Amino acid sequence: MDPLSDVIALLRPGTAVSKPIAGRGRWGVQYAAHSAPGFTIILKGECWITLEGRAPAKFEKGDFLLLPSTPPFSLASEPTINCEHRDPVAVAVRHGDQEGEPDFISLGGTFRIEQVNAPLLLTLLPSFIHVPASQGRAGRLGKVIELITEECEHEDPGREVILQRLLEILLVETLRSRGVDRETAGLLSAMRDPLLARVLRMMHEDIRMNWTVAGLAQLSGLSRSAFAARFGDALGCGPIEYLARWRMAVAKDALIRTAKTLDTIAAEVGYESASAFSTAFRKRHGCSPGKFARAGNQSAAA
Repeated sequence: MDPLSDVIALLRPGTAVSKPIAGRGRWGVQYAAHSAPGFTIILKGECWITLEGRAPAKFEKGDFLLLPSTPPFSLASEPTINCEHRDPVAVAVRHGDQEGEPDFISLGGTFRIEQVNAPLLLTLLPSFIHVPASQGRAGRLGKVIELITEECEHEDPGREVILQRLLEILLVETLRSRGVDRETAGLLSAMRDPLLARVLRMMHEDIRMNWTVAGLAQLSGLSRSAFAARFGDALGCGPIEYLARWRMAVAKDALIRTAKTLDTIAAEVGYESASAFSTAFRKRHGCSPGKFARAGNQSAAA
């Protein structure tokens, strides 16, 4: 698999909650921050969304918003209205006037990702993604949003299953597409560079290899110094540091989800011994691999 597919496989994205949100008249609600990625697709009418630290933004039919980590925010019919605090619920909600046809409808909710490597998502995307309907219609992302909108407008058999899958595709498609205009360093930006993409694919294909900066530079066709600078500019860290982080991400996933021995995991992620792996793991995460695995298993069972 390519590096992005590797990351997505570790994140195991799915839809935790998706629900219709309706409103009529004047209304406003606010929510506390939460770590899960949040999304909204406007199906009818318009609303104003205000994220903490940002000016109110107007959203109209067909607009899509993705928040890799959801800060405190408000959702309202007008930008200056006083908002009531609400706790998130997993069922359909209606704000404002409870009688009559709603003048606003959206599909909102959260995505579920594997928490042990959740920080990986934040390295792939900016903190706020707003795809206006006018921009989205021209690309693949807009087509997925259009399919979701159409599905929400009908009560056909299998509707919920199809919506779940389409929303998962929406998240992955967002991950694929948002590297083009990203200003900060990250994997998506690096994958747009053909030379770095080749190196990253090789590193991901064999993380057990004793890669060196000189060897990776040779693969890229650049000098050692030029490669190191280009890699650092694109990813925000050096190639060996990137490899170490990726090895640890794979190892954490194996510790939580498999019954593999420490020796096996150490070998699979490129360490010569379980002892060397344990030392490196403790240095990065502040605890032994065994303690990390036990804590993760207890969280999963809770």
